[in-house]
Order: sequence, then structure tokens, then C-alpha cells
Amino acid sequence: MSTQQPRVLLVDDEKDLCMLMQMSLKRIGIRAEIAYNVTQAKQQLKAHRFDACLTDLNLPDGDGIQLVQHVTEHYPNTPIAVITAYGNMEIAIAALKAGAFDFVSKPVRPEDLQQLLEKAIVPVDDSQDAIASSEIEERMLIGSSQIMQQLKHTIRKMSKTQAPVFITGESGTGKEVVANLIHCLSNRKNGPFIPINCGAIPVELMESELFGHKKGSFTNATQDKQGLIQAAHGGSLFLDEIAELPMNMQVKLLRAVQEKKIRPIGSDIEIAVDFRIISATHQNLEALIQQGKFRQDLFFRLHVMDIRLPPLRERGQDILELANYFIQKVCHEWQIPNKQLTLNAQQFLLEQTFSGNVRELRNIIERALTLSDSNTIDVIHVRSNSKQHPSPQPFTPTANGRLDHDTSLGMPHPLESSSVAMVQDDVVVSRQRFKLPEEGLEAYLENIEKNILLNALEMTHWNRTLAAKKLQMSFRSLRYRLKKFGLDVDGDEES
Repeated sequence: MSTQQPRVLLVDDEKDLCMLMQMSLKRIGIRAEIAYNVTQAKQQLKAHRFDACLTDLNLPDGDGIQLVQHVTEHYPNTPIAVITAYGNMEIAIAALKAGAFDFVSKPVRPEDLQQLLEKAIVPVDDSQDAIASSEIEERMLIGSSQIMQQLKHTIRKMSKTQAPVFITGESGTGKEVVANLIHCLSNRKNGPFIPINCGAIPVELMESELFGHKKGSFTNATQDKQGLIQAAHGGSLFLDEIAELPMNMQVKLLRAVQEKKIRPIGSDIEIAVDFRIISATHQNLEALIQQGKFRQDLFFRLHVMDIRLPPLRERGQDILELANYFIQKVCHEWQIPNKQLTLNAQQFLLEQTFSGNVRELRNIIERALTLSDSNTIDVIHVRSNSKQHPSPQPFTPTANGRLDHDTSLGMPHPLESSSVAMVQDDVVVSRQRFKLPEEGLEAYLENIEKNILLNALEMTHWNRTLAAKKLQMSFRSLRYRLKKFGLDVDGDEES
């Protein structure tokens, strides 16, 4: 980073405002040059190198957004921010979409100006910075297909701004990975990255978790609690499954995003919070807006820059690149020799649709490594064949959803028990109706598997070797499943 005094270009036709901002910047060691219109600004940009640019949107000879586009196109390493009229969020969002780094509202407060420029004035990528960024990118986002190269280019472009990012994509495509990558490549990389799954927080705890609370503000509030939004101060806030956010929380979030202030439960004071918001969903928010389930104003505020993550089936040879990456990673984690995919296994993987995307591929690789006893992984190891599983057997769940000790360890029948589907001799009983699991098939089956494992362990007093024998699986396979569900314990038997 250069040790020279930073230089900023101020573009505004209000001479008094420019002079005040120039004096404020001088106090913090920043040299400011002034242009009073678009023409002068372009001349200054051509004649000098600036570390940042700050422009009003209403100029005598043009539009500030046009200047934003000009700077973004011809001076990509010079971040440009805009000055907007107070409360005029539509124009501010238009400027962000045009490539503005950030915005500040009139009247411009010295502390806001300083905070904005501290974020904007960062060293231009030299060769060392470029290499570091490239290494981060390649480590976090695996894939060299054309569609992934385009995605990486988009991510690099978005990481240079403070604009909200909206990520869409099917479940398992890696939305949190992309959000984290945007954070790591941005000038907020030294700040926290706070991921929140909006669908995983109980509704009654949502406000406290996001905004925090003061001691005594409600029953069981025995001490002050910092909210997750405040925890993201100086960094990035990632809201996954934003569509699951209740309406009352959407209102509070909108204010937090617009004003960059929050009010904890039970507090009379608003807290200023500096964060960049990145949100994601696999649902169609525009359809939810039409149904009255999501606020349109919040959607527009979040949907400034958008990224669509491609499903794995559209990524071609990336499938094998990811598969080999997961093999090396898992083998290292499990401390086992590395294995190779056979040509048949590779071809089989390339032909799959992967409805669960990258997450499904990793699960397939982990299962294959568990099943393979040699140094290769073949089709039989990566194929999910329902015929290999035991036939479903009925079971009786206890009140907490666990199996009783005297019940079968077979799979439960995923059907309603209100009616029975059988035809025996001359007796005809009404056909059983399917009841699809609300949590989705994958989560439903994982719960069943976890319950079976727990019951087998309890029956054997947590003797893993004996439990593996009762379940007719290898000790290594059982150990993998226990680790998968967070049930692994140290100091147990060896296979």
C-alpha cells in the first residue's frame, strides 16, 4: 500500500458543501480535489489518479449516475460513492446498480464521510494481493467450467462494492460459500462474517436473536444479549432462506438495512451498525410478494446486485473436479489413504442429475469412501440403489420420536396410519394415503437413520463394535454415520 496521502475527487455544484467536506477530509489526512460538474470531473480523472471519488447525483451538465458508469468503466480501481437526498433510496439503489461503491445521504456528517472513505480507500490489487485473492477464490469455489468462470468474475466485481447482494439457486448449490467468498474478497475481509439461517430460528426467538435484548426486557432475559446483526459490525451479514423471515421481522430488517441502526428489545437507544447484507433463498420471492408473504420494499432493498448459482448438472466436468476435491478432503479428515474414481464411476457421476447439487455429491463421495475397501471407487460405491436397503418395517415411535427398545431396527413406513392398504382374501380395506414429510425427504430419512443408530447404541450400551454387528455394517461405516450426526465419542472400540 502506498504511503502517500490519499487523494479523493469531490464532485458537487454546491461550493460551500465541497469546502466543508474538503476541510473535514483534511483533518483525517485525506487530500480532496473539487469538480463542480461532470465535465470538470472527467478532466480531473484523466489528469490525476484518485483513490476514491464522491459525487452528487444532480449536476449542472449531467447525471451523477452517468459519472458512476463512466468511472466504473474507465477507472475500475477507483471506487465511486454518491451523495443522495435524505430518504431517496430509489436513486441510491439505482446508483448502486450502476456500480457505485456506496452512498451517503445529505446532510453529510463528517463521521459518515470518514467511515465511507475508510472502507473505499484500500490498496489497489498489486501482484501479491491478486495472487492472494486468486488463492482464496480457488480454495472456496471449486470448478473451472465456463459458467463458473463467469460466476467468479461476477463475484470479484461485486466484492468491490458495498451494495446488497441477493443470491438465488437450488438447495445445495453453495449459497453460503459464495456469500463468504464475496466477504473474503471485499475490503470487509478483516471483519466478521455472520451467517444466519432464517428458517432455523424459532419465530418467538427471532427478534432477540437478530436485534438482541436488554436485561429484564422479558422473562428469562437475565442479562444483555448482543444480536447477530450487531455482531456483524464492520463485516458482512448473510441471511440465508430470507423468505422464511416473518412479516414483523421484515419491517425491522428493512429499517436496519436502510438506516444502519438497530434497537435491541427493551432499549430506548438505537445502535449504529456498519454491515453489508447478503441474502439468499431457493424460493421465488416475487411469487411470495404477490401472495402477500414478503414485503416488496424489502425485496427491492435487498435485490440490488443479484447472483444466480447454477445447479451442478449444468457444470459439466466440474462434477469430477468437485468429486476429486471431496475425496482428497475427506480422506485427509478421516486419515485414510487417498482413493481414485474408476472411469466407469466418473462416467456414472457425469450422467447424474444431482437434485441435491454439491451437497448431494459430497454425501455420495463420503458414502463411497465408507463402502470401498480398496484404493478405487467404482460405480457400485457411488450408485444409490434402493434394492440394497432392507424392506421397510413398521415401528412404534415414543413420545420424543425415538424407537422403543423392543421394536425393529428397520425403516419406518412413511405413510399415514389412519387407514391400511391391503387386499386379503375377500376383505378389502381402504387404500393407505401418502403423507409427504414436511421437512423434505432427505431430512426425513436422515432422522430415521439417526433414530435407528441411537436405538442400536442404546441396546448395546453404546458398544459401537456390537452395534455395527447388529446393524450388519462395518465398524468404519458406523463410525462415519456417527460422525455425520455428531454422535461420535472418543475412547471407544477399534474395528
